Amino acid sequence: MKTDFICTIPVLPSKDIARDLDWYYQNFGFVKTFGDHMYAGMRLEGIELHLQWHADTPDDPLLGGSVVRIFVKNIEPYFESLVIKGVVTCDKLRKNTSWGTHEFGLYDLNNNAIFIVEDIVSSAEKTS
Repeated sequence: MKTDFICTIPVLPSKDIARDLDWYYQNFGFVKTFGDHMYAGMRLEGIELHLQWHADTPDDPLLGGSVVRIFVKNIEPYFESLVIKGVVTCDKLRKNTSWGTHEFGLYDLNNNAIFIVEDIVSSAEKTS
């Protein structure tokens, strides 16, 4: 069974667009769809993320700390693929949270939090 990605298009701050495009490709499988050294887009199935360059100066801070929640169906195969790559450790998947999800998270190279989430309440309602 395959993980199906649903939707999101956030713009994340980046200090180095080329480096970050490579990181997202190597770790998640995102492929560059457009852009240059200042702004770029990438896609994984139905999910698109954009990166915007920042100088990381007082006038143009990088900041980090953005949070992206990517919703999927059937989270485990994708999680297991990231464990095999060494992107996350096997203890990161939180199953049956009190808010009705299976999920895991990590930080990218700019300290943006990336969460992969399966809404098990909605999934259970759809299969009933």
